Amino acid sequence: MPERRARRIDALQNRERILAAALAALTESGDASINSIAQRAGVGNATLYRHFPTREALVLEVYQHEVRQLVDSADGFLSNSEPAAALQKWVMRLAQYAMTKHGLAEALRAATGSSSPMFADIYAPIVAALGRLLEAAGRAGAVRTDLDADDVILALAGLWEIDPATDWKRRAARLYELVLGGLRP
Repeated sequence: MPERRARRIDALQNRERILAAALAALTESGDASINSIAQRAGVGNATLYRHFPTREALVLEVYQHEVRQLVDSADGFLSNSEPAAALQKWVMRLAQYAMTKHGLAEALRAATGSSSPMFADIYAPIVAALGRLLEAAGRAGAVRTDLDADDVILALAGLWEIDPATDWKRRAARLYELVLGGLRP
């Protein structure tokens, strides 16, 4: 039984290494090969294919993994920070996500097509996470209480236009300050 458990732990660790390597490789180049990703993760191709039977499956899982981390971070920030600080931290995390998505865009288009219903399924949890942050910040008096998360995410859409090769953190912080000016009561 302990040997089987150790194998399961190894498999989970391999999966996480593959996802991390794929994120890094696909962020650098949307056409990164499966072989280069396996090498970067330190696993064989067979191990990679056991977890992700196709390149498209890997690309989609990388993207969905990033979305889950983004969405989950909202509640983590709310539990550890004042609502206004949580909102600011989450928007910076959203900017980081945007930089990742920027690099993954080519691979995602190839894997799903631009009109994939998957994007609607992913957009809703992101807007819901922002909605929770705005509601908490509104109750704390940091932002207006009549805000619609869909509108705010559109106002933050400039994050996706920032070139990841620039000082994107500074630019994202400035954009947040501009948008926040319109959110304050």
